[in-house]
Amino acid sequence: MDVILNQIVSNINLYLWNYLIIFILIGAGLFFTMTTGAVQIRMFKEMVRLVASGAGTKTDKNHVSSFQAFCVSTASRVGVGNIAGIAIAVVLGGPGAIFWMWVIALIGSATGFIESTLAQIYKEPIAKGGFYGGPAYYIRYGLNSKFLSILFAILITITFGWIYNSVQANTLAASLHTFGIDVTYTGIVVSVLLGLIIFGGIQRVAKISEIIVPIMAVLYIGTALFVVLMNIQEFPAMIHKIVSSAFDPYAAGGGFMGATMMNGIKRGLFSNEAGEGSVPNAAATAAVHHPVEQGLVQAFGVFLDTFIICTSSAFIVLIVGDYSITGLTGIALVQHNLEAQLGAWAPYAVTVFIIMFSFSSLVGNYYYGEININHLTDKKYVLHLFRIGVVAMAFIGSIASLDLVWNLADLFMAFLVLTNVSSILRMGRTAGLALDDYIKQRKAGIQTPVFNRNVLNHTYGIVWWGDGQTTDSSVPATPLEETIEK
Repeated sequence: MDVILNQIVSNINLYLWNYLIIFILIGAGLFFTMTTGAVQIRMFKEMVRLVASGAGTKTDKNHVSSFQAFCVSTASRVGVGNIAGIAIAVVLGGPGAIFWMWVIALIGSATGFIESTLAQIYKEPIAKGGFYGGPAYYIRYGLNSKFLSILFAILITITFGWIYNSVQANTLAASLHTFGIDVTYTGIVVSVLLGLIIFGGIQRVAKISEIIVPIMAVLYIGTALFVVLMNIQEFPAMIHKIVSSAFDPYAAGGGFMGATMMNGIKRGLFSNEAGEGSVPNAAATAAVHHPVEQGLVQAFGVFLDTFIICTSSAFIVLIVGDYSITGLTGIALVQHNLEAQLGAWAPYAVTVFIIMFSFSSLVGNYYYGEININHLTDKKYVLHLFRIGVVAMAFIGSIASLDLVWNLADLFMAFLVLTNVSSILRMGRTAGLALDDYIKQRKAGIQTPVFNRNVLNHTYGIVWWGDGQTTDSSVPATPLEETIEK
């Protein structure tokens, strides 16, 4: 029965992702690129400034800083796929797949900006300090659609909090099993550590992510950079191969160029998550003075994920030896190349990266679930039951075979994309007006623009942002006139 169900779900996913979801995400990215005047290019310098200035910022009253929210979203989107997925894309689509991965990331960052800015505009304050928000919130309050908001909240809670976490735990346990460590022991340790973090609440998750993510990223990028420097004479030829094979009809093992494009596009979309509605959940929790501030920070996350971390994996695969004759793919190919370059200890280093990437994803994925549980209900026992479920699924995932679970996650994710993108396409103008206001203030010499909700074409559903009389983003400026049904 499981085999039949798995095949049915797999066929549905094949149709949805290859013929519908990919084109919806690309179309949305192109639309937002045009309507924002290519915000991801003209505001790139501002993105870097905001991320750099936010690192190490202290907050109080249980608030999450802009940089912490950025780290949480990066923790979730940067997973094992950034290592294994890139190697698979190169093997299946050739070096040109990396070029198309770059293209789709550049387009998708505009979508990432829109959804994260909207998440900030429609966020809700928490009584004990901090914020909740995300697609469920801006769909509920911005579009006044209670049904769609509940649907999205349920889908993302199950997909990220339970299903995706079981898959991440499975990958982590499998990587350690190659060194003789029983998956049961791994499952116990992972579950206990995860429980200690998530039962500490969303602020503890943010603090842990702020520590793990920079270390994880620096170590992996540093390893890739070292490999490139060791083979620097091959670097120009590698870049030429990536670009030229992107337009070569027979680059992908004699296949048509479509294989090259599709593998690069799919890897870019799956990796950076722009449009899926996951990242806005983290973006909304940040305490900032203007929604666009966090929108730009999260848009930079797409660049970090794809242009830096995924590209690091691509360089490891392409610059050492000839990947096409090894007969390897995924993690095994990356381990093989690093071992050839760095020595017998390299596979152990890759395992460390897998552990860090997987565990950071476990923490980040939980974060999205808590935010949406609180949208559905304020009953604490429900949140505690969800947390118990997260811990249990991490253990089950460590010891189980998860082909069906992974396919179900992809199916749920397709539904998330359809719900989220159809919503932000209708609300994009709101984020655009906020962007215009931010740029206007920056041009006027204001270092830290302050948001005034009256610059928008409506104020219904905006429960936090006041009329701009204060620069303290931890206190609402004025009460909201409208009464919003909870």
